[in-house]
Amino acid sequence: MNQTIGKMGASITGLAVLSFAVSMIIRLFDDSIGTFPSCLSSLFIAIGFVVFICSIIAVNNKSENRAVGIAGISFAGIYAAIIFLVYFSEITTVRMNNTLSEEVLSIISYGYTGSLFFNYDLLGYAMMALSTFLSAFAIIPKDKGDKALRLLLWIHGVFFLPCLIIPMFPVFKAGASVLFGTILLETWCAYFLPICILGFRYFRTSENH
Repeated sequence: MNQTIGKMGASITGLAVLSFAVSMIIRLFDDSIGTFPSCLSSLFIAIGFVVFICSIIAVNNKSENRAVGIAGISFAGIYAAIIFLVYFSEITTVRMNNTLSEEVLSIISYGYTGSLFFNYDLLGYAMMALSTFLSAFAIIPKDKGDKALRLLLWIHGVFFLPCLIIPMFPVFKAGASVLFGTILLETWCAYFLPICILGFRYFRTSENH
């Protein structure tokens, strides 16, 4: 059962990451679609990710992994809560209220670089990175594919410090997002999608052991 739920979590996350990447590319050529597709995809990334991380810990339910497992799940939950706050606000209050001024949007819209919700977004991904880093310790690799998954999760954890610290300094200034942000997000998608694929494989092979 844990493996089945894990495959579902990996699949949901992977499909949502792919959807997010595609929506960002489409928006470069047709801005009329707005942020709704990418924001909705991000919500499903969060849903799938929590299931994914919980399943990793459940499949490797050993006493020596308990503390790191609980920590990984906890930070995954914090990530999901922040992401739901940011993107649900974006596709409801921000998207449907045409009377909001630029001053207000520069605070509550994550689409404005350096805004409050933009910084919340980075904080959320910092929690995600910390969750992947901790959860990787719970993986018991059986082959090269499992080792690659664990390594990718560890490396993804490196994003914790930059995402946490950068908003504390005047690196980003308020204003509309630019091409650089899209390229950065597409790079993250290209990195995280293999994690989802290897994660699905990990749960599938675990069923046979």
